[in-house]
Amino acid sequence: MKFLRDILGSQEKLFTKGGKFEKYYPLYEAGESFLFTPGVVTKHGSHVREFIDLKRVMVTVIVALIPAILMAFYNTGYQANLAMQQAGMTEVANWRGMVMSTLGIGYDPGSLIGNMIHGALYFLPIYIATVAVGGLWEALFAVVRNHEINEGFLVTSMLFPLTLPPDIPLWQVAIGISFGVVIGKEVFGGVGMNILNPALTGRAFLFFAYPAQISGDAVWVATDGISQPTALAQLADPTLNLTFDWMQAFIGLVPGSMGETSTLACLIGAAILIGTGIGSWRIMLSVVLGMVAFTLMLNGIGSETNDMFAVTPAWHLVLGGFAFGTVYMATDPVSAAMTSGGKWLYGFLIGAMCVLVRVINPAFPEGMMLAILFGNVFAPIIDRIFINANIKRRIARNAV
Repeated sequence: MKFLRDILGSQEKLFTKGGKFEKYYPLYEAGESFLFTPGVVTKHGSHVREFIDLKRVMVTVIVALIPAILMAFYNTGYQANLAMQQAGMTEVANWRGMVMSTLGIGYDPGSLIGNMIHGALYFLPIYIATVAVGGLWEALFAVVRNHEINEGFLVTSMLFPLTLPPDIPLWQVAIGISFGVVIGKEVFGGVGMNILNPALTGRAFLFFAYPAQISGDAVWVATDGISQPTALAQLADPTLNLTFDWMQAFIGLVPGSMGETSTLACLIGAAILIGTGIGSWRIMLSVVLGMVAFTLMLNGIGSETNDMFAVTPAWHLVLGGFAFGTVYMATDPVSAAMTSGGKWLYGFLIGAMCVLVRVINPAFPEGMMLAILFGNVFAPIIDRIFINANIKRRIARNAV
């Protein structure tokens, strides 16, 4: 590594002020910062919320995402192989089938390696497209503004693919991440300035722009021509019967977006984020409390025409993107509430809003995305309420 460090150091003069490639210093700095600890420190607060440096925050979040990523590999491949087995298919007539055949791997849903590799063949192209297009926008805005390329996109590039179905066209991936990075973050001034989670903003754009391919009652689970309703769609439609039990939903062996199906993986990630002090346990707990309180209220009211009123808190916890959004999206330190009291209200609002959307309007069976974006918009107002209340209490104490 010293050899690489020396090479980068010898080229630095070309990118610093007065150098031949001065304009492209953000690109040089991004590569150096990614490989090594920067030799300089921030002189001004980037977004004054924590003492911890941004690079460590992002790396910790990525580590916490590993369980969800591994489960995305496994369950995507498992759902594909299971559907193929049930349909009597023995091979796939596309490039994924060619890779599987070359590696000599079958389509057995009971094979750990087979499921992981088949799932990876769906996840990796989406991730690569996300990094390529989103990274291009990050670099472009950094060069134009003469700013450093921030590590924040590393997390966005991981989160965004996990919220997508496995068969989404790559051109939609490119459009979605472009919208998320440009409209969700860069127009506000970049990392630390955005009020909305960029990955969730891109996912919301795709949700409303291409609803038939992103959600609905017949999402893809295996290969062309094979589809199956998502878990929430099965609950919302009284003519459908659940094809899985609660434990399968908890583990994540159900159809859905690649990284959102496993509550178990999300709980492991939550333990890492809370243990390292990166994720707010107040927000996570209050989201669950909001969900439970509102669900129990609707359970008590009941409905003869809407079966979603009868869905229990235990089922809401393990279905859709509730756990994933609670752990990784709602706790985003930039777009979430930052005051202690504000975090409780912010999280409770998201949990209640998620159930409200899921139950009252079954046309949008997945309410977590909309609930978090709604909470993001109100987070500054919530913080202002608690900050003003603290100021008034201090003034009153000083007056005495």
